[in-house]
Amino acid sequence: MAAAAENVYSEAELPIAPPGGNEEVLQPVGPEGNIQGQMEEFLGPHPDYDEEEEERKYYRRKRLGVVKNVVAASLGGMITYSVYMGLLQMQLILHYDETYREVKYGSLGLEDIDNKMLMGINVTPIVGLLYTPVLIRFLGTKWMMFLASGIYALFVSTNYWERYYTLVPSAVAIGVAIVPLWASLGNYITRMAQQYYEFVNYKAEHVQEQKKTPKGACHRYVIIFQSVFYVVFHLSLVFAEFPMVLFLNDYLYDYNHTLHNVKQCGATSHGVITGLNKTVLLRLPRSLFLIKVESVLMGAAFLSMIIFLVLCGAAYRPTEEIDLRSIGWGNIFQLPFKHLRDYRLRLLCPFFIYSGFEMLFAITGLTLSYGVCSLGLRKLWALVITYGLSASACSTLSLSLLRLPRPVPLLAGAALHLGVLVELMCWSPPPRHPELEPVLLLLAGVWGVGTALNKTGLSTLLGMLYEDKERLDFVYTIYHWWQAIAIFIVYLWSGLPMRAKIAILLVTLVVASLCYWLMERRLAKRVPYRLPRIPRPRHKVKGYRYLEEDDSDESDSEKSEGENPGSEDEGGRDGDSQGSGAGTAGGRGGVRGRRRRRDDAYEQAGGVEEYVQPVE
Repeated sequence: MAAAAENVYSEAELPIAPPGGNEEVLQPVGPEGNIQGQMEEFLGPHPDYDEEEEERKYYRRKRLGVVKNVVAASLGGMITYSVYMGLLQMQLILHYDETYREVKYGSLGLEDIDNKMLMGINVTPIVGLLYTPVLIRFLGTKWMMFLASGIYALFVSTNYWERYYTLVPSAVAIGVAIVPLWASLGNYITRMAQQYYEFVNYKAEHVQEQKKTPKGACHRYVIIFQSVFYVVFHLSLVFAEFPMVLFLNDYLYDYNHTLHNVKQCGATSHGVITGLNKTVLLRLPRSLFLIKVESVLMGAAFLSMIIFLVLCGAAYRPTEEIDLRSIGWGNIFQLPFKHLRDYRLRLLCPFFIYSGFEMLFAITGLTLSYGVCSLGLRKLWALVITYGLSASACSTLSLSLLRLPRPVPLLAGAALHLGVLVELMCWSPPPRHPELEPVLLLLAGVWGVGTALNKTGLSTLLGMLYEDKERLDFVYTIYHWWQAIAIFIVYLWSGLPMRAKIAILLVTLVVASLCYWLMERRLAKRVPYRLPRIPRPRHKVKGYRYLEEDDSDESDSEKSEGENPGSEDEGGRDGDSQGSGAGTAGGRGGVRGRRRRRDDAYEQAGGVEEYVQPVE
């Protein structure tokens, strides 16, 4: 038995390989012997794999993602403002009616609440320059848009219970959110244009190394994306009239009743509509109907929040977000003011102010003092929809920047508005004349063309002048802050004669056009401009970022202190050891040093700013 067992175990033993040398070791044939080849085949590249083709598909998906972000941000902004303007218009008309106030709310004082609410919306944005860049850097561009849309949804929700302690605080919150929302939208659209350029030219060396793009490289995409945004956004004026058309219009008196005591319209009028009847509602709407309308608006407001949250991607990489807020909150607070030392922004400020003037004048002046004063409240929706459709369709005219010189859209829009303002200065339509509807609709349409050229032209111009992604939020904050100042001025002048309002608009428009022409002339002559230097990020944790050529998180000032330790102390000791003459010289040297440091805090552009046409 033992011999048999030994034979079994000896047969089971594997054959021993012969000793080495130059002889080739034979592997057993079969699945065990081919395991190494199978692993190499499994782990190796697929024979049909084309790395270049896969890379091209990847960046194509990235470009489609950027387009999705632009469309989503445009839709989110359009829905937010459709809800806001539609609800505010319906609310002001209902609260204006004397019978509605007495029956529904008695001695609550809705008229006083509305005045304070409008004050909160128009006055609060004045301080927007102080906190907007800090909020955008702290929250991020996408989250700032989401938070601002949530504040607009909060304003809608307060209309379920109309009281002083609900309407006025929500209106103040709206005023706080206006400048951050618009600065974030402008920053986001321009940043998407820069990302699209990077994904198109992903093989370029400066894109792979994350360096600054060549000057004028992104202009083509900035023009296209800003046009797309305003085409979609201006439709908010159309959708804002849906509550009026589908719900409120059936409850309004005709023009013979509402305009019975109106004696003057247009250029000879004072205020908005002097003598408008205090009862504009034919019958009071049911509370259940109002709740249904507000619920639909509330759902639309939530939809805009979801669009911003889910469909809008990040504007910056995570490391870029960290770098943007790591320059110090004091620097973030100061940099908008320092950017105003750039003569390009200073000379554009009159255009920023006029941009706010003309938007509010289209609603309160042209639509109400001319349109409603002649046609009645039932035609308000037609005037606003004509204005919105015209502005939306003609926002595509800014695509002419792809072929024409840069000043053409802005100055063309200014020329259109100048002609309309001169016409309005000399025209006083008689009240209760519905046969003037075609003329008024034509004026609203022409004004919408000028608005489209103005809005798209300014936003595109800022994206072309300031291509550095670290400056976009500061620049767009300044733009929309001046717009907020203009809106506040329009709120203050509501009681002035119409000719005085038009005169202010005309003067502002002429000054803005001249200043813009002067800015372009200076740039053509290559007059240097100063930009504040963005400090380098200061990180508490070293070495967490991706490796670069300069793998250090030290700022320039830290490096200079490290290279020249105690230089200031030595200078002080030298100054103390010298006599009075040396002390005077040291003082002069200190002044020169401070002046040199102050000059070094600004980047000289070298006056190189040319008309760069986009690359085909």
